[in-house]
Amino acid sequence: MKKQNNGIKKLAGQTMVYGMGSILPKLLNFAILTPFYTRVLMRGSYGTVTEIYAYVVVIMVILTFGMETGFFRFCREEKSVGKVYTHAFTVVFVLAMIWVIGVMMFLKPLAHVIRYDSHPEYLKWFSWIIALDVIVSVPFAKLRQQEKAMRFAGLKLASVVINIILVFLFLLVFPWIDKMPDHSLPDWLYRSGIGVGYVFIANLVTSALMFLLIIPELKDLSWSFDRKLMIKMLRFSSPLVIVGIAGAINDVADKIILKFMWPDHATALANVGVYGAGYRLAVIMTLYIQMFRYAFEPFMFSIYGRKDDKETYARIMNYFVILGLLIFLMVSFYMDGIKYFLGKNFQEGIGITPIILMANLFLGIYYSLSVWYKVKDKTLYAAVIASLGALITLVINFVFIPKIGYWASAWATLTCYVTMTICSWMWGRKIYKIPYEVNKILGWLIWAVLLFVISLVLRPESLLWRLVLNTVLLLIFAGVVAWREKGLVQLVLARIGLNKK
Repeated sequence: MKKQNNGIKKLAGQTMVYGMGSILPKLLNFAILTPFYTRVLMRGSYGTVTEIYAYVVVIMVILTFGMETGFFRFCREEKSVGKVYTHAFTVVFVLAMIWVIGVMMFLKPLAHVIRYDSHPEYLKWFSWIIALDVIVSVPFAKLRQQEKAMRFAGLKLASVVINIILVFLFLLVFPWIDKMPDHSLPDWLYRSGIGVGYVFIANLVTSALMFLLIIPELKDLSWSFDRKLMIKMLRFSSPLVIVGIAGAINDVADKIILKFMWPDHATALANVGVYGAGYRLAVIMTLYIQMFRYAFEPFMFSIYGRKDDKETYARIMNYFVILGLLIFLMVSFYMDGIKYFLGKNFQEGIGITPIILMANLFLGIYYSLSVWYKVKDKTLYAAVIASLGALITLVINFVFIPKIGYWASAWATLTCYVTMTICSWMWGRKIYKIPYEVNKILGWLIWAVLLFVISLVLRPESLLWRLVLNTVLLLIFAGVVAWREKGLVQLVLARIGLNKK
């Protein structure tokens, strides 16, 4: 048990550090750029940002080709980490170059297909943004594998800070200077007609700088080729591409389909913007899951085969769900204040936020359940589950968006991730059974949802009394957690330096 606790403490510590590299930067992005965008951009312009980045998510999954997970997997059994690193990097580099050439060759037809005939330059910029981000993905994975969490965190934080500075320059400072008498800026520096395109230009400059900063990590490339290793890596990772594409569809297809299925084409992008803003308010859950994944994936492989590995996986799941439910309740209960992160024109979409919060929690549970197919090299099973989820997402969106708008997209996301979680748990226990405390986890889920429903039903008219009620309900949940899960409380206290045991 002591060894198990030490392993979980190590995971918690790494999760906190990776939080600096994943949660803190994206939290800054949310806290600074989301309020800014929803105040300086029109609904349609923000809809453009939301939609374009949705395409990016899907393409990134294809071009990274599962090589991050493949890198972790084969570092465990190969003597030369450098050789595995070289092969993973080669795959993503070649795919990135093919992508850029392909976009340049078919720029206008592609722009026509996604209804950006008047702005094909958006695709040109994003072809390079995606290529640069794909190329640095494996070096960042190497930093995680080598447990260089501080360098990883520093680079990720620098990326977001640079991007924020550039966005403010292009959308606030330069327009202000350009409007001043006798202070017009040269065209090579700023042109007012580019408008929302400067969001993408800022991203391109940031991605280029990140590529330059990650160059020192390329010194470990060995430039040797092992045909057998490459075949093994591709065989392992290719099903993960299907998983990733399906996952990307589950995550962002709604933001793409909304524009095409919305009954009124003139207001379609505006409603994509409203939905995207409401979705963004669930970012804290998304970031919690992401930092957990960054730390959990290498940790999962490192303890596999140990005597207490299954018990450790089960205990981690229990703690992960409880902390996720605390986040769900905190954001949902204080939505009356959180909504002011958005401009007034975007606040009508906040009703979907609790649905997205819960959906993302189930996505996190699904990631935690992924142990069985990753350590047993059964990634094809994951492809089937993720494809089922993608099918559910697409069907619900296509059928119900014309009827209930973006609410269909929110419920599709929740339905998809709940289904995937159930399928993974049922399949996983037949292949690599882990003693998850299912009844306890279901009990926590029901308890949290019940408190949320009580908040909705009792909802006082007065904002003050709503906050009082929701605070009491949150403290009730936290108190029960403290009473029933003393191990989790001790772990949290240890992480913040209040418990040295």
